[in-house]
Amino acid sequence: MKKILLFGFLLGILFCKAQSKDYWQQHVDYKMDVTMDVKSYQYKGKQELLYTNNSQDTLKKVFYHLYNNAFQPGSEMDIRLQNILDPDGRMVNKVKNSEGKEGKESRISKLLPNEMGYLKISNFKQDGVSAQTKEVGTILEVVLATPILPGQSTLFTLDFDGQVPLQIRRSGRNNSEGVALSMAQWYPKIAEFDFEGWHADPYIAREFHGVWGNFDVKITIDKNYVLGGTGYLQNPNEIGYNYQDTGVVVTIPKKQKTLTWHFYAPNVHDFTWAADKEYVHDKYPAENGVTLHFLYKNNPAIIDVWKQAQPKTAELIQFFNKTIGNYPYKQYSVIQGGDGGMEYGMCTLVLGEGKLNGFVGLIAHEMGHSWFQHVLASNESKHGWMDEGFTSFIEDLAVNELVAKKVENPFAGAYKSYIELANSGKEQPLSTHADRYDLNRSYSVASYSKGELFLSQLIYLIGEDNLMKTLKRYYKEFQFKHPTPNDIKRTAERISGANLDWYLTDWTQTTNTIDYSIKKVAEKDNTTTISLERVGRMPMPIDVLVEYTDGTKESYYIPLRMMNFQKSNPKLEIKWTILNDWAWAMPNYEFSIQKPLSSIKKISIDSSDLMADVKRENNVFVNIK
Repeated sequence: MKKILLFGFLLGILFCKAQSKDYWQQHVDYKMDVTMDVKSYQYKGKQELLYTNNSQDTLKKVFYHLYNNAFQPGSEMDIRLQNILDPDGRMVNKVKNSEGKEGKESRISKLLPNEMGYLKISNFKQDGVSAQTKEVGTILEVVLATPILPGQSTLFTLDFDGQVPLQIRRSGRNNSEGVALSMAQWYPKIAEFDFEGWHADPYIAREFHGVWGNFDVKITIDKNYVLGGTGYLQNPNEIGYNYQDTGVVVTIPKKQKTLTWHFYAPNVHDFTWAADKEYVHDKYPAENGVTLHFLYKNNPAIIDVWKQAQPKTAELIQFFNKTIGNYPYKQYSVIQGGDGGMEYGMCTLVLGEGKLNGFVGLIAHEMGHSWFQHVLASNESKHGWMDEGFTSFIEDLAVNELVAKKVENPFAGAYKSYIELANSGKEQPLSTHADRYDLNRSYSVASYSKGELFLSQLIYLIGEDNLMKTLKRYYKEFQFKHPTPNDIKRTAERISGANLDWYLTDWTQTTNTIDYSIKKVAEKDNTTTISLERVGRMPMPIDVLVEYTDGTKESYYIPLRMMNFQKSNPKLEIKWTILNDWAWAMPNYEFSIQKPLSSIKKISIDSSDLMADVKRENNVFVNIK
């Protein structure tokens, strides 16, 4: 316990030193004592929350998330499922109407009283004095007994009663692979208050935002259940199940019906756990003293895949450490549960019956979130692309690193998905709140693919070396800080010297597209003139590759005037010529090559395919003799 507490203290020191003079954020210390009834799937708990107001505001109210309440007929999540054109397939049943036509119905709408989720709060007090509470769907509004002044701390205490819903989305009981308890978003969680104000979003579809703090959690449950999740187990030699120290034999008396699992998690913004009677628990060492935990069903059909995935997971953490920065905790758990793959503090819940390559790819993505969400922690609801997109970027890098046959552009799939969406007419800006996309697919492609392209396109804009330096500096300077879109942009500017405000604006706040074309190629007096056109609204610097009939190549670089930057030659083996810049307001641009057209075989705009041009068919000129 002392070692873990010291580790948390040191994390806090590092966190404090990292802040700028004007930066502030709230802080919380949770203590929870919970008892789970595995027969009724109901649980009772007590929570103490020490809340420190580091803002300049006097707080007269606070808000809590009650996520379980979303899994009730008539909830906002339920009604949204019934109205969106492409509801999440995990959350609906296929049905036929009276005419025999196939449709879909919300699974939430059909939940019985003992199948739905709820979280009920009682006995709420602030420093021992009762406070007024009001439950509105998945939000608890609290009118404080005493306003919290800037710099003050106060202690909130409450009792809560919960019921675990049937597994529908992320959290729940008895998932599709038979895992008993996937306990995500299960406790009263105070909402984030930052420089923008309160983020008390109702739980409608996706994404979360939380306050940094320390979690001290005790969970009492049937002794036959094995647990895994966020934090460090404080009483491993009382619990056993392969958590105990080497050489220790744990014997639980037959008369004893329950075990109390005590976890401590320093400097995290969420706490998740899962439990099942059939879990196998393996440990595997990773670099920097990190222990990887794997908890999965004792199912002969999957054991070999889970065993093979363990050294791969260690390789992944090593790659992420090298590429972004060191993982700051000493444990990470991969746990079978949930409804697909979902990231949490120091752990992930994943479906576990897939094949090895797909399974390792899933782990790569969810583990990648530990850097871009559970250490950096951007606001997922408002800027999901900074979380899902950046994680997809390092996932593709990592998976490409692990395979024997590497590809030149590991982001090609993301480009394909984004271009299809952009040309469909159904795209919405990345600045759209995660819950307010018209289609689930529009959200997914935008956040995952277009968000990934924000980084991969920076390779095209400022060069791969500058981008990788940007990622490392971004992680170092903004870990434990809730960075915003401007923070990644300014980091890239500081590293490269380029002006990138235009890029952040067009790529994330509009649906402006990139479309450049080779308009005309003509020859006069043994000189070939190439005419280019900017068709789309979004500007970019332009790389033009000219391939000659003698087998040689030459690259021409046209800087973007508003970028005030010239990148280095990305391929030193090819001659590199820097031309005059191109101003955005000018739709056309010409340059000449002192060679006859007959000597030219092919001309291409962006032969690297790292610029997300939505109509690539007009990017190439082939000289047909």
